[in-house]
Amino acid sequence: MANRIRIVFADDEELARAGIRSLLSRAEDFEIVGEAQDGFEVQKLVPNLHPDILLLDYQMPGPGAYQLEKWVRENYPETTVLVLTGHNRDAYLANVMDSGMAGFLLKNDREDQLILAIRRAAAGTLGFTEEQIRRVQKWKRDVETKWENQSLREQEVLEQVALGKENKVIAVSLAISFKTVEFHMTNILKKLELKSRDEAIVWMLTHRPDDPAT
Repeated sequence: MANRIRIVFADDEELARAGIRSLLSRAEDFEIVGEAQDGFEVQKLVPNLHPDILLLDYQMPGPGAYQLEKWVRENYPETTVLVLTGHNRDAYLANVMDSGMAGFLLKNDREDQLILAIRRAAAGTLGFTEEQIRRVQKWKRDVETKWENQSLREQEVLEQVALGKENKVIAVSLAISFKTVEFHMTNILKKLELKSRDEAIVWMLTHRPDDPAT
């Protein structure tokens, strides 16, 4: 078949790769030209295969989707990058959208939805839905802004709190005084508009912005 869509996909789980391979092979206009189990393999395959579509898990050993998209955009702009993940987190979605990737696909989406999204991406159409765009706008307003309003030290304390550490342990870990930790916690709760340490833990576990460089 002429004008087949050449695809390289990557996932660090063998069973996931088998499922993706089975899905992609059902579309007559798709041609799987390579598969990888980590970001390093992706960087070996793309220069040799020049795929139309690079389908990536969000997080893998080696360079992650964010880093790979930047590398592809700078060196192989003819390749379109999509994320296919099992983790439907707003932070992931926002990072994918901001990075310039063409779409954020979920492994539990219907088969026909995934195939159509890949075809649309290959044709140069962004694949973000209106619902995804609204989610990112809300996340940026309700979560990212509050996170960025924290000082670097407050972010460090909040990350330690989310790990279940008590203030004394946090003080030792960050080489600051116990009273300084308490001071930061007071500011953190005020900025997040929360009332308790437990609420701060839940906020972090639910919303924590991810480092896009990972």
